[in-house]
Amino acid sequence: MIGIESILIIARLTLREVVRRRLIWALVGLTVVIIALTWWAFSRIADVSPVNGPVEMLGVSQVLVMLAFMFSFVLAMTAVFAASPAIGPEIENGLLLAVLARPIRRVDVLLGRWLGLAVVLVAYALVAGYLEIGVAGLATGYLPTDPWTAPFYLAGEALVLLTLALAFSTRIASVAGGAIAVVAYGLAWMAGILGGVGEAFNSDVLRDAGIVARLILPSDVMWRGAAGALSPTEAVLRGGGIASPALYKFSPFSGSAPSPLWLAWCLVWVVGALAIAALLLRRREL
Repeated sequence: MIGIESILIIARLTLREVVRRRLIWALVGLTVVIIALTWWAFSRIADVSPVNGPVEMLGVSQVLVMLAFMFSFVLAMTAVFAASPAIGPEIENGLLLAVLARPIRRVDVLLGRWLGLAVVLVAYALVAGYLEIGVAGLATGYLPTDPWTAPFYLAGEALVLLTLALAFSTRIASVAGGAIAVVAYGLAWMAGILGGVGEAFNSDVLRDAGIVARLILPSDVMWRGAAGALSPTEAVLRGGGIASPALYKFSPFSGSAPSPLWLAWCLVWVVGALAIAALLLRRREL
């Protein structure tokens, strides 16, 4: 029982543990509340000022992007605090040693944990993301530039944070590792803003700082992709009074679709972080 079979078994056990700890039910309840509040908010906007012009559409688009940012923060925190205690506590209480007494490799446990949590996060991001966009469209009639890909970018951002927190959990206590991952997430987002400012004002220092930060932690790459997919069209921007729509993509709540090279780097980063985590776990005394 090694390899893929053991990984799938650990993933299934992880899903059972998530259900037992009621994380899924907490996410479902939170989603219901958020969807209800979103419907109420957009319905009130439509009642006060019918969304039939570019100015109103611009306002709705900004509310939608801000909701997506809040949702991305919830996803990031969920990923971090679900992954932080995934490995470390099991080492400390001896549970992992009991599991490894069977013919299961340490890397199988790590990948199984990652896979189980990844299934939960991706499913939650896609279901909740499409519900949010659908509710906004039904209440106001507005749809962003690319509503279909935005939830996938948010799911990708959650996977990056999940991998980072899981890697920390192999060596650092769960609370400390989670705190470091959260701070790293915030710093990456701030660096992305500085990089956008550098591009807007042709500052090589700020632009390079943003690029380096995205290479170290590419969570902002995924967020910018989601924000770009939810951005209003150029016609809506101009109709809303923004004379230079090109500058809009450098604001904190905007972005653009990442290039294939950046997407490839995100994939390489996740695989590399898992490889480092596996190496750290293999060298840790149980």
